[in-house]
Amino acid sequence: MWELRFFCVRTAQRRLTIFFESRYNTHCRAQEWQLLHWKTENRKEEHDMEKPDIMQPLDWAKAACETMMRKFAPEDLPPKGHFHYHQGVFLSGMMETWKLCGDRRYFDYARAWIDSVFDEEGRMKDVSFGDLDDIQPGILLFPIRDTTGDPYYDRCIEHVVQEVRAIPRTPEGTWWHKTSRVNQMWLDGLYMGGPFMSEYAKRTGDRAMMADVIREALMMEKNTKDPATGLLRHAWDRDRVQPWADPKTGKSPECWGRAMGWVPIALLNDLDELDEDLEGRDEVIRMGCDLLRSLLKFQSPDGRWYQVVDKGDEAGNWLENSCSSLYAAGLAKAVRKGYLPRACAESAWRGFKGVVRSLTWDGDDLQIGNVCIGTGVGDYDFYIARPVSINDLHAVGSFLLMCTEMHRMMEADDESR
Repeated sequence: MWELRFFCVRTAQRRLTIFFESRYNTHCRAQEWQLLHWKTENRKEEHDMEKPDIMQPLDWAKAACETMMRKFAPEDLPPKGHFHYHQGVFLSGMMETWKLCGDRRYFDYARAWIDSVFDEEGRMKDVSFGDLDDIQPGILLFPIRDTTGDPYYDRCIEHVVQEVRAIPRTPEGTWWHKTSRVNQMWLDGLYMGGPFMSEYAKRTGDRAMMADVIREALMMEKNTKDPATGLLRHAWDRDRVQPWADPKTGKSPECWGRAMGWVPIALLNDLDELDEDLEGRDEVIRMGCDLLRSLLKFQSPDGRWYQVVDKGDEAGNWLENSCSSLYAAGLAKAVRKGYLPRACAESAWRGFKGVVRSLTWDGDDLQIGNVCIGTGVGDYDFYIARPVSINDLHAVGSFLLMCTEMHRMMEADDESR
């Protein structure tokens, strides 16, 4: 059995000590050792949020949602008014939180943003048409349609599908990442388009679209996989003309953390919807598990992963919270679905605890830092020099996806007892 404690001191006006304790007994199930205990002392402000003595993953998710709802009205989420994955990632995590805790305010907040970016005819008001990044938020429309029963959202869904059908393709049939990125595939494109397409295809019986999703995933692996590490490079240029592209392979030079993080999340969400008899479905499972197993080799003693994942020992590299959250989420879901063995749950909890240990509070607001801002493709020096942010939408969305998947894994453990 082991015990870990740490504390952080807040400002002089408001001295707050937070203790995290975590006990692990090798003979117990994972959920019996993951709870992070913490207490508050020397409170001086009567309006302090009442924080529970034990915060479980769903408590952390709700704290993050409340923080962001205080910061932004839904229609003001950046980039304001644009139908874009920044908002979609965050609100996807908020929707998952709503599904688990039942707080209708989270659903209403996400719906209010959707209503602000579609016009009366169900068309996106501001969108980079044909870019994968501007398809991802469409995933929010399905639970909104199901919950409200309003056929208006069917029109919204169909307009997003029109955008899907307009995405340019390589000669092999894979999607360009953006209309301005000719013949390029980027890892995060799997998350930006795949889950929306998979769910739409399931609901409509469009097996050709399902086959597209499978082909995109497997071609992404073929074009980006690093045989030495089992990891995936950030991007691939079919034409070998980009300054970052290897002239022989077209691969970019580095394995960037968050880009790889979207891959298991995308594949696992796709698999929830893809018909089980589809050719290539088992290969998608294999691809996701191979990547997650490869990532385990690069998990730091802290529990998190580095910005450039396979170069943790190199100068300037740093532990990054959004990729760490996505890897923990992927591991938790793969374990819960039976794709990975139970032993991998320990690594998911290590990732979760590593992220949570790095967080701070500003009054009642949870601060999720050490997160890389949105990033293009480059070399090692490019990635490690990228600015970090606190509570941007990448940060909170990734964190919410992790917390909700950890909660689901706990629930599955309880049910299996």
